Amino acid sequence: MTAIPAAAPAPAYDRADWASAFRNVGVELDGVAVAPVRGQIPAELVGTLYRNGPGRLERGGQWVHHPFDGDGMITALRFADGRAELRNRFIRTEGWLAEEQAGKVLYRGVFGSQKPGGPVANAFDLRLKNIANTHVVRLGDQLLALWEAAEPHALDPDTLETRGLSLLDGVLKPGEAFSAHPRFDPGHHGAPRMVTFGVKSGPRSTIRLMEFAVEDDPATGVKAGQLLSERRDSFGGFAFLHDFAITPNWAVFLQNAIAFNPLPYVLGRKGAAQCLQSQPGGQAKFWLIPRDSGAFAGQAPRIIDAPDGFVFHHLNAWEEGDTVAVESIYYSDFPSIGPDEDFRSIDFELLPEGLLEQCRIHLADGTVRTTRLSERCCEFAMVNPEREGLSCRYAWMAVAERELGNDPLQAIKKLDLISGERRVWSAAPRGFVTEPVMVPRPGASAEDDGWVLCMIWNGARCASDLVILDAACLSEIAVLELPLALPYGLHGSFVPA
Repeated sequence: MTAIPAAAPAPAYDRADWASAFRNVGVELDGVAVAPVRGQIPAELVGTLYRNGPGRLERGGQWVHHPFDGDGMITALRFADGRAELRNRFIRTEGWLAEEQAGKVLYRGVFGSQKPGGPVANAFDLRLKNIANTHVVRLGDQLLALWEAAEPHALDPDTLETRGLSLLDGVLKPGEAFSAHPRFDPGHHGAPRMVTFGVKSGPRSTIRLMEFAVEDDPATGVKAGQLLSERRDSFGGFAFLHDFAITPNWAVFLQNAIAFNPLPYVLGRKGAAQCLQSQPGGQAKFWLIPRDSGAFAGQAPRIIDAPDGFVFHHLNAWEEGDTVAVESIYYSDFPSIGPDEDFRSIDFELLPEGLLEQCRIHLADGTVRTTRLSERCCEFAMVNPEREGLSCRYAWMAVAERELGNDPLQAIKKLDLISGERRVWSAAPRGFVTEPVMVPRPGASAEDDGWVLCMIWNGARCASDLVILDAACLSEIAVLELPLALPYGLHGSFVPA
């Protein structure tokens, strides 16, 4: 285990390299063969890596205020027989089509992007532009592009053609919130399931917890994509929820101590997300909702005080007797970009870094014990998807190049959650990483037997690479230089063939 230095060295990246990724995607490719420039694609790697993220950050000379307001675009890399094929396509949302035709910005963005004309032009325009830019998952015969404030867009899994908004066979009402961060239960109660939620926030917030079949079951007639169970629970206080975690018996939510003052948004001065701020003296809460497939089905949720800090993403959760452990990336405060700041010139030293922590929630007495698992700035952490909801030894995550301090993400780390041992693969000084996706080797028994796939921004050639790493040792297996320049993406998934 490498010793942590007493003081953080100076950053080792060029800001121009990092900022060069913020651009519009200028081309849509359809089935382009991509060969490795180094190494070989494993023959056992068969399936499709789907990635979602903002693909258009400027229109008519006007830039978004925050990259999260950019229009969604899907990238798909299909692997078979040691070869790779690349596609990418913008999601034809109603807003994207309207702005393409108009050639200018017509909508405000949740994270602060405004229509031209200042507060007068934006005041009282509370329309939400469903930008479908956050995640992409396969459910039944549909590929779903997700944006958590509204319903998903359905795409063709092969061509990426937009089929339109999906209400999931009547499960959703038009405009109903549907999480952009579902969790996939690998089969704790038999068949695998997609577990997800929608939240309606206000002085009291309501969570709708839903579970869907992900495979056809001829014996019961259940079809992939069918709703299997749902429940609604209301809680006191405003809820800002992007992610959650699951165990065999619980869905675990963390209600951050966040206040929302909508007045600046209504008056056209800020985006909705800019109206969020840490609540002085507020108390974060864990909400543990019993799953309908678990041992506590039908019982009321458990509400337990949580540690201070702000969480976007959880790594994993599991049960140990009457204890529920949840591992999360904690920030000391809610990170945001103010109305007068340029996201391309932010000072990383002034932003809180994400640090991985484990909370052990004791259900019997409602106490919580917290342990810091890593001091290195990180984001986008995941475990082996076949171990979701169970105790795991290994995690993979995107990290800063420095051991201490907040910087852009430039490396991939494998962390032994028991011993603390870590291995690191670095794209520095001119490469910047996005979310790593761990893909288990078919038939593998070892938890870390498989590959890690990660999209890299290559500042040296102002384009994107795909790196394939050995999940066990993080050695480089192959690098594919893509004929695409992709802005930093958000979430993605691997769908085996």
